[in-house]
Amino acid sequence: MNRRDWIVSAGSVMALSNVPTLAAYARKQTHWYSKAIVIDGLSSFSDPYAPEEQMRLSDRLKAELRQTGVSAINVTVGGVGNDLNVWDQGLAAIKNYDEVIEANPDFLVKVSTAADIRAAKATNKFGLIYGTQDSSMIGTTLDRLAELKAKGIRIVQLTYNLRNLSGDGALEPDNAGLSKLGHATINRIESEKLILDLSHGGAKTIEQAIAAATRPLSINHTGCRDLFDHPRNIYDSAMRAVADKGGVVGIYFMPFLAAGSKPTKDDLIRHINHARNICGEEHVSLGTDGNQLPIPINEATWQSAREMHEFRSANGFAAPGEGPDILTIVHDYNRLDRFQSLVEDLAKAGWKRSQLEKLLGGNLLRLYAEIWGA
Repeated sequence: MNRRDWIVSAGSVMALSNVPTLAAYARKQTHWYSKAIVIDGLSSFSDPYAPEEQMRLSDRLKAELRQTGVSAINVTVGGVGNDLNVWDQGLAAIKNYDEVIEANPDFLVKVSTAADIRAAKATNKFGLIYGTQDSSMIGTTLDRLAELKAKGIRIVQLTYNLRNLSGDGALEPDNAGLSKLGHATINRIESEKLILDLSHGGAKTIEQAIAAATRPLSINHTGCRDLFDHPRNIYDSAMRAVADKGGVVGIYFMPFLAAGSKPTKDDLIRHINHARNICGEEHVSLGTDGNQLPIPINEATWQSAREMHEFRSANGFAAPGEGPDILTIVHDYNRLDRFQSLVEDLAKAGWKRSQLEKLLGGNLLRLYAEIWGA
């Protein structure tokens, strides 16, 4: 792995050239937004302004990440799928993240508790929450969950689109649900005080896992299946069940929000409003599943999209609606100030400041404090 391998998640598409300048997106943050804790429940970032071998982040990247107003993101550490080397890949990714955090103590914070996120906000730093997007690296060796926790993992996603030993992912046609090992894995995740995440799960796996959970949980990057029937989205019944357990559902900025795979800001807002109506304002959040920087729409980006689609298709990860001509963004919010722009649009639609603060990060911070400790 080089420096960019660890810093770009497997699901993101980021062209590392011709990125729009900070000046193109810079704006004065409103008083209350500048004070809000903003958490992206599933995201990634990359530094297109520094050589690959450089461990120190560029000043420009740090300035642009601060401009977003985001205090912390959940980053995917390690690979997905049933590759025999997935455990070793995960350990290598953790090591790489740790080294970059150590090289940037003035800006990066490794998040272990909710207090670390508050501290990152207070000191104008950027928090990284380590998470997995699959439990395949754990398999039947459940003691690995304790090892991952000791190394900094705080969120464990059960399945990623395909079947693993714990259960069926969103793309499995049999929709067979949770296995006995899946039940045992959930029990151990909870006993280690890690957050159970059910994004990318099959509908029956999600239903059964929520029923098995005894603590609040998350589905941190998804959409509303009752609005748009797509296997990566979840049904209203699952949203209600997560909320009933005290958990949080995060809406993503992904193609799966609308037919044609090119959602507008109206599509995204429709899903956010629907999730709030179903879950309640205490249980909805944002998990973009994208890069923190805006993506330049140029040939380099399209080439990256084609290569990513080929990789995902070859490994069976590609969901309906993905394609070489599809970018994993909501085009209207492909901008550095996407969250401030979104909340301004939501405010025009009637959202109150207190509701927006919960959506932006308050609900996730409450969940994190309850599971990890304040």
